[in-house]
Amino acid sequence: MPAGLYLVATPIGNARDITLRALDILASADVIAAEDTRTARKLMEIHGIGSGKRPLIAYHDHSGANGRAGILKLIGEGKSVAYVSEAGTPLVSDPGYALAREAGAAGYLVTAAPGASAVLAALSLSGLPSDRFLFAGFAPTQPGARRRWLEELGGVPATLVIYESPRRVRELLTDMSDILGTTRRAALCRELTKKFEEVLRGSLGELAGIVSGRELKGEIVVLVDRGEESVAEETMEQALRRAMAEMSLKDAAATVAEAYGLPRRKVYQAALEMEKER
Repeated sequence: MPAGLYLVATPIGNARDITLRALDILASADVIAAEDTRTARKLMEIHGIGSGKRPLIAYHDHSGANGRAGILKLIGEGKSVAYVSEAGTPLVSDPGYALAREAGAAGYLVTAAPGASAVLAALSLSGLPSDRFLFAGFAPTQPGARRRWLEELGGVPATLVIYESPRRVRELLTDMSDILGTTRRAALCRELTKKFEEVLRGSLGELAGIVSGRELKGEIVVLVDRGEESVAEETMEQALRRAMAEMSLKDAAATVAEAYGLPRRKVYQAALEMEKER
């Protein structure tokens, strides 16, 4: 393998959710850098990949500039370094950002072996519009900061994707209901790809009521619809014009309504008006 930094996505729960290319890189890289070396070693053992005499080094939130300097030195010496996060795609709510940035700035090869991602898995299962979404990361832990954060995000014309711990998810959903409205559509995804995977769908008020009486465990992703009022009429009309150029009026209206989470009747009426203008 050529010298460089290889960002390798790893499973978020099911060990078989790893790509063949990722396995090839893990088997061939000169050095393995991992957010959690124990998790990385176990994953490699499951798939029959031995580390041999190759270095398996830690790179995490506390590694800092010295940790990055050490990895860049290895690449500069002609080594190929595979970086794996504890689970999922490196750099997504993960300490690999600064490492990849500095490796690229130094002129080294930086490439990615894509794969599992809790963001995309949750979005696929949520039942919410997926044509445009915003990954907002973890919500602030302090109540005041969290509420201000939600107020800023409330008007974003995209499905919101948020990570949260099971200890704070009740407070998050309560604040969401207060600030974004109890009727706004949402979903809560828990333990994705694992044995006890669960997806709850409903309004923010309904989800807040459900979790208030339950003890939740595992990794949690909360998703929130953009809300009908957040979709500009101009945006809907532009999408309709593009769709009507390629399909029938009825199909175009159905496609846009589903993509933007809008009532079909409203979109169909708009399509009829646009057809009359022609």
